[in-house]
Amino acid sequence: MSAIHLHHIPGARSFRVAWLLEELGLPYELTEYRLGDLRQPDFLARSPAGKIPALDIDGTTVFESGAIVELLTEREGRLAPKPGEVERAPFLEWLHFAETQAAFIQNLNIQHVVIRPETARSVVTMKLETKRLAFTARALESRLTGREHILDSGFSAADCMFGFNVRAMTHFLPAADYPAIMAWWDRMRARPACARALDREGGDLFDKDFYEIPDA
Repeated sequence: MSAIHLHHIPGARSFRVAWLLEELGLPYELTEYRLGDLRQPDFLARSPAGKIPALDIDGTTVFESGAIVELLTEREGRLAPKPGEVERAPFLEWLHFAETQAAFIQNLNIQHVVIRPETARSVVTMKLETKRLAFTARALESRLTGREHILDSGFSAADCMFGFNVRAMTHFLPAADYPAIMAWWDRMRARPACARALDREGGDLFDKDFYEIPDA
């Protein structure tokens, strides 16, 4: 079997793939990038939108974390309901809902972390995207209330998709407002594979624990 190589930024969406690789017991190598590296021609050849992650596997490169997660579960035949099974539809729904939510996180990252100087940032955009992120967080909170995992049947790759989201969203939303989500994350971090992925990650994208919206 050919080597697996994950192109990665600490604290970014690539954590989803690293965690899943650990859960599947697949050895992999990491190449770490900075945000400024993502517009370089060699990376754009792997991921045309200049987004992390990209995964070299089986002689090809795959981009988009949701696509990578689906590919890995199909390749290994584990951690995802199969077509025709009862939980296939909710699995796909929450797998892709994770990316809907991540779009709001990305927009807040851009406003709070990426844009320089700070005077170029938009308070209006920060407020709007924080409200949109909170709307999705309430949906996830409802889903996880009374559940151990995203799916009723137990742990799946859908849980891995929310590993990045939950870590990132608490930089913009008060964690105390989402007790079911935080309890889920405590359970996930206790999984050996998740702990290995966190240990291996090597840092974080964020430079503050919590980003307040500045006064207009």
